[in-house]
Amino acid sequence: MRKPLRKTWMIASALTLGMAVFTPLQAGAASQETTKDVTIQIEQQIKGTIKNIVGDGINVKGKDGKNYFIGFHKFSDEQIEKMNLVEGQEITVEGSVLKDYAEFYTFDVYKKELPKEIPTEDLKKLESMFTAIKKLEKEEKYDEVEKMYAAMDKITKPYVLASWQPISFEQYIDEYGFSEKNIVIKDSEKKQLKSIYEEWVKFEKAGKEVKAQEKLDEIYKILQPYLDELYPPTPFDEYMASMELDIPAEVVVKLKTIYEKAQKADKDNSIELSDQLWGEFYEVINPYFKPIPFEEFMADFDFEIRAADKKQLQLLYEEAITLDKDGKQEQSEAKWDALYKILDPYFLENKEILISASKLTFKGQTYLPQ
Repeated sequence: MRKPLRKTWMIASALTLGMAVFTPLQAGAASQETTKDVTIQIEQQIKGTIKNIVGDGINVKGKDGKNYFIGFHKFSDEQIEKMNLVEGQEITVEGSVLKDYAEFYTFDVYKKELPKEIPTEDLKKLESMFTAIKKLEKEEKYDEVEKMYAAMDKITKPYVLASWQPISFEQYIDEYGFSEKNIVIKDSEKKQLKSIYEEWVKFEKAGKEVKAQEKLDEIYKILQPYLDELYPPTPFDEYMASMELDIPAEVVVKLKTIYEKAQKADKDNSIELSDQLWGEFYEVINPYFKPIPFEEFMADFDFEIRAADKKQLQLLYEEAITLDKDGKQEQSEAKWDALYKILDPYFLENKEILISASKLTFKGQTYLPQ
């Protein structure tokens, strides 16, 4: 079964744990209107209610009945945090209308996360490479995109390393959360970990990535028993109880055997075997999952559907569910495709309008990008 989701393609450019992490989204230029030699940004003002809050913006139901996604990419993280936005809050937004989510991430947004010490000459190189990436993304040459981001990292990394202030060893260990479960690391191992951590910092600062990774591997090897204690595997009976499924006793016995083998494969880091066993586990258990009622399925969609279409959708849904249960995947997929063919025009009609916010007003206060 497929279900439409808003997708943003991301490439993460991170150094290592404790260091700055950059996650550029696809990007492009904002909507524009050109008159002779003058380019004017198209600004729109909308008023509405916040439906939900996501990492990089908010979904808003406009007073005009339309759906909006408001991107906060021009605002700093500190500003967004101080706004203290909540669902149900009324808000007025001004900003430029974009064609797709890729356009939110501009070079100015990328540049906000860079160290201030990067000279103008290098910034110009980065901007040129960033522009080239946007072209490659439109051409869907994602391997080339990754290579270009790697080249950009080579330019920025020395400045990132120079400005990087690593967290203390004590803070590094605290962030695992061992103390919350009263897990105490042996003094001898803690002393050893601190020494290795300091070596890791030294190698990271020097840009010696291979040696730095070796030190991280040493840290994880010592910490593994404590991590196993911190995150113990869920017992089979507890796992099955959480599903609330009515499964025959003989099938439960079979599932338990597979489950325990899969848990062992996970612990041994046998990825291929783990994938195979978990695949077997869910192949056995899938027939016992109860499909949600049609009305509950439709409740996920935030729009009204015509009665004739709804009747046809219900028929297709129930046929697809039956075929799924009987293991007739190819026929089931055909029913799901037919179902979404009816729904697609509704999705298109109710598609979110994208706005890159340049001004926000709520609770009597106005916010502008810094």
